Amino acid sequence: MLEDRNIAQVSINMTNFNVTPLYRVLELIKAEAARWGIHVVGTEIVGLTPMRALIDSAEYYMQLENFDANKQVLENHIL
Repeated sequence: MLEDRNIAQVSINMTNFNVTPLYRVLELIKAEAARWGIHVVGTEIVGLTPMRALIDSAEYYMQLENFDANKQVLENHIL
């Protein structure tokens, strides 16, 4: 299937997002791909992911200032 789409796949196992955040891993992969003239076309998470890891990535990519997940994430108020 990857060959049909003319793409490659990078697969990793994240063991501690506090040490190496998801966004840092993606940015390193994108930088290495760019060295070869390749673009990242998508990402996928398989399995369960801590909400904090996703919030950290959202904060990074959206450049959120003064964001408080405890106060501003809807699910934190209804769960």
